[in-house]
Amino acid sequence: MKFSNFFIPTSRDNPSDAKLISHKLMLRSGMIRQETSGIYTWLPLGYKVLNKIIRIVEKAHAEANINQILMPTIQNAEIWKISNRFNSYGKEMLRIIDRNSKELLYGPTNEEMITSIGKQYIKSYKDLPLFLYHIQSKFRDEIRPRHGVMRAREFLMKDAYSFDLGINEAKLTYFKFYELYMEIFKKIGLSVFPVRAPSGEIGGDLSHEFHLIVPGGESSIYVNETLSDEKKKLDFGLLENINSYTDDYYEKVSPLPNMKKKTSIELGHIFLFGTKYSKTFNFDVDTNKGKIYPFMGSYGIGISRIPAAIIEAFNDEKGILWPREVVPFDFSIINLMTENTETTELCDSIYNKYIKEFDILYDERNERPGIKFTDHDLMGIPIHLIVGKNLVNSKEVSIKERQTGKEINLNIESLHKYLKGYKNDKIF
Repeated sequence: MKFSNFFIPTSRDNPSDAKLISHKLMLRSGMIRQETSGIYTWLPLGYKVLNKIIRIVEKAHAEANINQILMPTIQNAEIWKISNRFNSYGKEMLRIIDRNSKELLYGPTNEEMITSIGKQYIKSYKDLPLFLYHIQSKFRDEIRPRHGVMRAREFLMKDAYSFDLGINEAKLTYFKFYELYMEIFKKIGLSVFPVRAPSGEIGGDLSHEFHLIVPGGESSIYVNETLSDEKKKLDFGLLENINSYTDDYYEKVSPLPNMKKKTSIELGHIFLFGTKYSKTFNFDVDTNKGKIYPFMGSYGIGISRIPAAIIEAFNDEKGILWPREVVPFDFSIINLMTENTETTELCDSIYNKYIKEFDILYDERNERPGIKFTDHDLMGIPIHLIVGKNLVNSKEVSIKERQTGKEINLNIESLHKYLKGYKNDKIF
């Protein structure tokens, strides 16, 4: 993509109403635009990052044989009345009356709808287990939306749901999703901490949240740091009794040794709520021993919160430091002498040669070098290929690595070797 064709409304100034570094940098780098309180447009740069995260999540679910569906944002209020949550959910739910006086709502979650789907199509034990997920916008009318997309009213969520024959099978599914989530966050480039948590409005007896520990986090968790090396070795018995907790769950248990309070950001939440909804909806299936109510679970990831969380964890005084897995562009080509034929021809040739192999941002703007460097540092593009006086004087280009600040000069032949190594992940 050429810079002149890419809409990137960057800004030099910090927004006065933004407190978190992620909120400031997302606005300054032109990732998002606020439409009203707690509601944002994702602009091209932000949407590229968001889509890279979505692709990682979708690929992981496909490999785990979890079917993707798409449920609507607008839901029938009648199914929420069956669960008695239409009134109990409170003012966070946006209620709607259509032209025919029918009660609808903008879904804050999907347990009722997915249970209705299961009831219609799952008739026998032979139809179990079943795992479904979707990625969709949600709306919760927060009392005090803040911190940009971190605490927005409209947000993008990945929600998965499971249907199992019994409690033992449901626990195995729960553990499957637990491991899947740890792997997803690792692939995104984040080291999250799983903690026991209350189930809240969703309900159920077993619940874990996945937190990223950062200095500016709005949540508080208590963790036993000795578990940090054991997260991939857990059996289910330890999973049920893991002694790391959310702040409100910690108040319900006896004080334990080696616990430290940390600030964090919640990125995922999984629930095992058993037959709570299947019983309420009279959703039963035939088995060899009679009818049973399927055991259900719910598994969510805050997709639109993840870019902000990444920025909170990875930034410096110049801007964003994206993990390699979710960079908006693999590298940028910065032409410092746009009116020079030699520099322009080289930039064009590099761009045309590698555009099918890499996601490249080619900065061919007629702007001062300082403006270009500031923009590319702010956006967090990991490699800057700088073409200017070095090419004219010594037939070399400069390579600047964003995270380390390391800068090297290469001749054209060495440049191609460098990019080949970068493609094969041998640079870092």
